[in-house]
Amino acid sequence: MLLATNTERSCSLHMISPVFSNAAALLACLALAGCMTNESVLPRSEIAPEQNAPPSNVLSPTAPELMRKGEDAPTEPQDIEAQRVSVESKIDVQPADMWARMRSGFTLPRETDRKRVFNELRWYVNHPEYVARVARRAGPHLHYIIGELERREVPLEFALLPIVESAYDPFAYSHGRAAGLWQFIPGTARVYGLKIDWWQDSRRDVRASTTAAIDYLEYLHKMFDGDWLLALAAYNAGQGNVLNSIRRSNLPKDEVDFWSIEVLKETYTYVPRLLAISEIFANPEKYHITLPDMEDKPYWEVVETGGQLDLHKAAVMAGISDEELYTLNPAFNQWATHPEGPHELLIPISQAAQFRDALTDLPATERLSWKRHKIRYGESLGSIAKKYRTTVDTIRSANEISGNTIRAGESLLIPAASPNVDYTMTSKGRLAARQASLENKYGAEPAIYIVQPGDSLWEISRKFDVGMRELAKWNGMGTTGLLHPGTELKIFKHNKSQVTGVAKPMRNRQVRRLNYEVRSGESLSKIASKFNVSVQNIVAWNKKVDGQKYIHPGDRLTLYVDVTQLIN
Repeated sequence: MLLATNTERSCSLHMISPVFSNAAALLACLALAGCMTNESVLPRSEIAPEQNAPPSNVLSPTAPELMRKGEDAPTEPQDIEAQRVSVESKIDVQPADMWARMRSGFTLPRETDRKRVFNELRWYVNHPEYVARVARRAGPHLHYIIGELERREVPLEFALLPIVESAYDPFAYSHGRAAGLWQFIPGTARVYGLKIDWWQDSRRDVRASTTAAIDYLEYLHKMFDGDWLLALAAYNAGQGNVLNSIRRSNLPKDEVDFWSIEVLKETYTYVPRLLAISEIFANPEKYHITLPDMEDKPYWEVVETGGQLDLHKAAVMAGISDEELYTLNPAFNQWATHPEGPHELLIPISQAAQFRDALTDLPATERLSWKRHKIRYGESLGSIAKKYRTTVDTIRSANEISGNTIRAGESLLIPAASPNVDYTMTSKGRLAARQASLENKYGAEPAIYIVQPGDSLWEISRKFDVGMRELAKWNGMGTTGLLHPGTELKIFKHNKSQVTGVAKPMRNRQVRRLNYEVRSGESLSKIASKFNVSVQNIVAWNKKVDGQKYIHPGDRLTLYVDVTQLIN
């Protein structure tokens, strides 16, 4: 999604306000569409299917030639059901009312006879455990999202779009700063009213982000004359790029559709992916996939808190774990709700009455934990705020301070996290814990790969002999995202065998070739240190630098590195 892609690649494409006239929007989009200069148009390459999922091993990493209508059916008859891999643990339940309700609102043509859709469908059929997992993850929020789509008269296939975008993980975050179930980038988020600040990131708020996503989809639907597939393509690639594709096609207006235009390589599989997962949920029995039981009723309800509230206290009052509270309320970055509101929390329906009763009995002075801080010489409001995981404005408000002047020896009241708060449950804590867990699991810090022009996650995963799904997870991104030159990717390996430096390509399984672009201020010694190789090796691998006194920004170097030994 351009919303949901892994970069600010929109170049403000999404900053076009939905209140603009269609003409103004068209002109603005066409003017801005050229900003994505590093992305090729199919048919040259293809991103493998599925957010947080690897491609099927029967799929070629090279995309087929771009095909016109009626030409992209599979070249050979294939039995999808026969290709499904066996899964040791199945969910022995039957689809329930929630799935029936969702299916009743399916209106998009699923186009399963097209090769692009078929390939995506085959992956899902071969990975029923993945389908079951994301279906369970969607459970707490699906009733709400379906209800909003119904109310706005949007096809209910879009209730499955977060599977493609984020695998229904509300904490999903891409290297391009896209966040939440619907993967908004910051610029688009703010256009559609999503608040992003120190206290919270509303891109992860299920209700707010769902409203914003539907608003944006409806805007694109209108822009593309009621064609939902073109709207979906624009949600992924940006309206400017899709308008450019339409213009380049030179097709009459009545012949333009998603299948008849050339699109960016990510979008080539993005639209078919939603159609494929919709086909799975429409006909699970046909593909021998069992969906988890899902009653057609809400899991949570909104409870007014009446003011800022410590989240650990809220969890205790509701009788749930910190983790469940943060999972239902993933927008909060810190240990308390936003001081400016809205003052409400999502609480499991089964615990809502208990939580309301506890709120009634909670004294105002106990909503937050307070610490008294005696100001020392040299301290500032900023340093004190950092120490207590709060903001300068919060300290000012609590102590009725109008400026920045504080005096040593005086005391401040600081709203702070409860003594028992599990800070690792917050989004920032989770990201830090994830990194520490990975380093502990693999026994070393990751290798750092610098993305080169034309790279894709699929190609990089093959180059380093790792799974694409793993590579995406290590870097907090989805497999559908666009990569931009210069982006740093972390790569972990189990094997940590020592590799000695030699002046020729090494065949050890942990040694990989990197195409490195020299950055401003870098020298051969600095690059050698970064990749744990010698300057002599770099010179031997790159005859063009032999005898040169300096290297220059933009120069390209070939490096052979042991990815298990890189420590920075």
